[in-house]
Amino acid sequence: MTDAKPPTLNAPLVIEKFWRTRWRQESVHVELSFFEERYLINVRIYRTGIDGVDRATTKGITLSVAKLGELARALVKAEATARSLNLIPPTNDGGGE
Repeated sequence: MTDAKPPTLNAPLVIEKFWRTRWRQESVHVELSFFEERYLINVRIYRTGIDGVDRATTKGITLSVAKLGELARALVKAEATARSLNLIPPTNDGGGE
């Protein structure tokens, strides 16, 4: 076991991006970042401008990475519940509407 210090992230580390809707005007970005001596998980809606650049909106959530396990468990539970209620088909990979 080492006492290595985690790296300081100079820019957000994009983990995943996917389109929010089929019109491809908004996307969901999942990122890890470092701000004011804290590591954060960001799940945020971005809007794509006419210039093709994604810009963050005020819609989203930012949590300490310490809450990442709780968030992951809640999302797994939400998916299982949605499947049990037939809200999404068993083979749906989450690929939008």
